[in-house]
Amino acid sequence: MKRDVFAILYARDLPRLVRFYRDLIGMTESFRFPETGDPAYVTLAWGDGSLGLGTYDVTPGLEARDLRQPKEGRGFELCIYVDDVDAVVARARPEGIEVLVAPVDQPWGERLAYVRDPEGNTIMLTAEIRD
Repeated sequence: MKRDVFAILYARDLPRLVRFYRDLIGMTESFRFPETGDPAYVTLAWGDGSLGLGTYDVTPGLEARDLRQPKEGRGFELCIYVDDVDAVVARARPEGIEVLVAPVDQPWGERLAYVRDPEGNTIMLTAEIRD
């Protein structure tokens, strides 16, 4: 039996969200549906974990469920361990990515920053502080 857990983020602009996580953060695409053309869903691999990205288009058979996009509020935060928080933030700024908290060292031994991905999700970028 397969046991796994991962987050799925929904996007109004899926190609832009894929570029953010794949090209700016450095995740690797491991699954795409459909395989050709514009995707409705993409899985990205990151270390031992994965992240699902999908459109708000409702899958046939689920139309009766309340699966609409949120109107407001945070409700979700994704923490991503990266090699260099400052480098990721530096690459994100020219792309118009909103930096909520600039990179800052924390007393527990990590450096972190908060950004918003292209869909407005709050993302904490973090890395261990190196001596």
